[in-house]
Amino acid sequence: MALFSRFFKQTEEAPRPELGVLLAERSLPSDLPGLAELTKDFDHFSAAERVAYLDAVAELNHAGVALPEPWKFAQYEVFPELVPHWVGEHEAFFHRPFCEGLTLRVRIGDLRLTKAWAVLFETSMDEILDQALYNLHEKAKDAGFERLPSGIYQSTFRDPCVGPSALLLLPELWDHLFPGQNHFLAVPTQETLLVAPQVLLPKLLEATTKIIAATERVLLATLLTQVEKKLVVANMQDPHPIAQPQRELRQLDLMQALRAQDQDLDPAVEGMAKPMPLGTLRNSQGRTLTYATWTEGPAIALPEVDLIAFIGAKGEPLGIYFRPTLPRIHELHGTVIPIWGPRRSRFEGFPTAEQLARLEVFATAEQMKAMGQDTAPKPAPKPTTPAAANALNTPGAVQNTLPPNPPLPNNLRGTVLGIQGDD
Repeated sequence: MALFSRFFKQTEEAPRPELGVLLAERSLPSDLPGLAELTKDFDHFSAAERVAYLDAVAELNHAGVALPEPWKFAQYEVFPELVPHWVGEHEAFFHRPFCEGLTLRVRIGDLRLTKAWAVLFETSMDEILDQALYNLHEKAKDAGFERLPSGIYQSTFRDPCVGPSALLLLPELWDHLFPGQNHFLAVPTQETLLVAPQVLLPKLLEATTKIIAATERVLLATLLTQVEKKLVVANMQDPHPIAQPQRELRQLDLMQALRAQDQDLDPAVEGMAKPMPLGTLRNSQGRTLTYATWTEGPAIALPEVDLIAFIGAKGEPLGIYFRPTLPRIHELHGTVIPIWGPRRSRFEGFPTAEQLARLEVFATAEQMKAMGQDTAPKPAPKPTTPAAANALNTPGAVQNTLPPNPPLPNNLRGTVLGIQGDD
């Protein structure tokens, strides 16, 4: 009997709060549009369910979002949306990683859903996502592709609710276009889906870069391919003719994320630091390497680029070094900055000449100085360790078709750097 008494006592100690009380506690009006329809079953909610429900109402209301229709009506209006992964992290909406570089969200018209919507729909985000994919399939099941003069295929699907890029989520619509061949895909914008076999990769690259050059908002520059029914980044190794262009496309995606991230790096906020000027250098083999310029002074936010160009407090060039060798300066301790998107580390202080000498050099201080006077290629020392040589293969972050890049420092403009041939 004592056991049952405890159960009944706990039930009595958790009375269900009234709707009006919960509204008042959250500064919500009782005549909130749409609330009456959503709360028809409110009397059957438990205490915890009532609190969670009103928290969800408050979240949407304080965000300036109107309350949705009940799920029995809204389920026909949800659709999936693919966005860059950094956008999903930056914006406070529900998202789920789809493939490298892209994440999946759910929308109703122009509204993107958060978990608060699932609470008000009295369902789960998984069920909402499944319904969104079903709605997309029903809309796009008869979607076709047109063969461009280049031989690649472009989706002809057009709908005001969803862009053709979302058809990546429905491989049954495109994975048969080139029977017996690997399929390569590009979604440079929300309004574009291109598909090509491997033999037409140069044409796919040409079409993708042309579209990127004409837009200010890139969805994903990197080319994708299907491997065992999964979409992955198309990794081509040198000397494949598409290997270097693909590296540059990946650099474009990363640079787009870093530049957006720069806007939220406020040095006045504890744990943050000032962003660093970014860019790329091309070595004599035509490979692009990303770099950040570290000028002596306040704390900096260092991204995971290939190279660091060091400049003294008076503007004097101190050399360019491979970033992966930075841990050799054990006196400098980087701390990860709590921010969305690409990883950044906060560093205080500045390396001494002795500390810089521990790093693997890409261009010496003298070579950096000469760059300001003479734009002809200058020889740079070869890496002396395999680790430094492998740094040349590190995917970086930039490309020439984005909106205007931050200008290179004067001492780096117009130069070709890196390992030179023996001849």
